[in-house]
Amino acid sequence: MKPTISPSILNCDIADLVGELKKISNADFAHVDIMDNHFVPNLTWGLPVVEAIIARNILPIDCHLMIEDPDRWAPAYAEAGAASVTFHAEAAGAPIRLAKEIRNQGARVGLALKPTTDIHDYLDVLDEFDMILVMTVEPGFGGQPFLESQMSKVRRVREAADKRGLELAIQVDGGISRKTIEKAAEAGADVFVAGSAVYRAEDAYAEVDELRKLASQAMHRH
Repeated sequence: MKPTISPSILNCDIADLVGELKKISNADFAHVDIMDNHFVPNLTWGLPVVEAIIARNILPIDCHLMIEDPDRWAPAYAEAGAASVTFHAEAAGAPIRLAKEIRNQGARVGLALKPTTDIHDYLDVLDEFDMILVMTVEPGFGGQPFLESQMSKVRRVREAADKRGLELAIQVDGGISRKTIEKAAEAGADVFVAGSAVYRAEDAYAEVDELRKLASQAMHRH
């Protein structure tokens, strides 16, 4: 298993989005947080920005939809060409049907869980998803401290997936940095979203390499 690094552009210089994406061109994905000011108390970007980024073809796009009614809106992101579309368990009316719709559009599909959402209700349907996103902060804002309490959730998902022989990616998002990435990797995560840690570093490109190296070492130790 290799680590996947997906820097969040939430903390980048929005006025130079293309330049900011080029800074992380060694990453596996660019993580785009879509917030509607309803599901979370913040407003970011929507489909037109995602379409514009995809058209530039700098990196595959990993969309994280923190929105109400993803059943209605999520398929359009897959249709636009996002490589991966993740919606929240707490917001979806029919998560399995939605997952199938997203996959039918050719994208990978992820299910995201807030810190207080129990994974137990979803363990039987893990095979309907390509990825589970365990939020390691309350969704809505970048730069929050990492919640170590969520590592037990990561371990439970990894154990359940391994028991059933599923090739399931586990993404962690929130407070991921050099200090925390190894803990997440040791717990069983293999996809890492880092926003502030990458874009506040002196050299974003070098920071991506460093995070990948630390995660890889921790995964091989485990």
